[in-house]
Amino acid sequence: MKYVRFMNRDQEIGYGCIQEDKLQLVDRNFLDPLCQLTTQWLSLDEVTLLAPVQPSKVVCVGLNYALHIKEMNHALPEEPVIFIKPPTCVIGPDEAIIYPKISQQVDYEAELAVVIGTTIKDATEVEATKAIFGYTCANDVTARDLQKIDGQWTRGKSFDTFCPIGPWVVTDVDPSQLDVQLLLNGVVQQSSNTRNFITSVPKLISFISQVMTLFPGDVVLTGTPEGVGPMQPGDEVIVKIATIGQLRNTLK
Repeated sequence: MKYVRFMNRDQEIGYGCIQEDKLQLVDRNFLDPLCQLTTQWLSLDEVTLLAPVQPSKVVCVGLNYALHIKEMNHALPEEPVIFIKPPTCVIGPDEAIIYPKISQQVDYEAELAVVIGTTIKDATEVEATKAIFGYTCANDVTARDLQKIDGQWTRGKSFDTFCPIGPWVVTDVDPSQLDVQLLLNGVVQQSSNTRNFITSVPKLISFISQVMTLFPGDVVLTGTPEGVGPMQPGDEVIVKIATIGQLRNTLK
């Protein structure tokens, strides 16, 4: 199932499920366990797709592919390295990423994103897996120069618009064997597979839940593969993940 959050022509926010290139409306937020499909349908050209969820926080894994760790000159971590992006970072498909005036290098980072479906704390791996609602595409946009200057990652990762996600949330996906790519102006810059994860998705969710409570709609970014690099204003960047889809944004 492909679940979306959208705005219609009357500027009203709604939720739906994409089926055969049409949008079947649901009666409430699809994260609500009481959510049901309605008999109402719209065509996709009648709506604007938004970020599919509005997380209370985006929890990111910094180093989860060995070749990316090598290209960034980091040591292999003994435990997952995590950090948080604020919800003000989140934008949806086809929205513009804003180049901060105080940065001289803004990088793309294609990532598989996990959408949490139920509240969890101190979860086992089995409980963590059951708490996952679905998966989407994400771009962990980074002001690389500021990240290097600061020696930690908050400022460089937290600018408004620095977390595009979408275009939808897909359920019933095996996250262990997914091709992940990033295309910059149509040219592939990143290409790997989630089988190269250092830490699996269930272990990551369980690990994070030992630190903080995860709520429905929270998003976990699972790390980026090798090939990260800079973008320039006017560039088109696409995160493409097998069985999920592609997330397109431009840099402004």
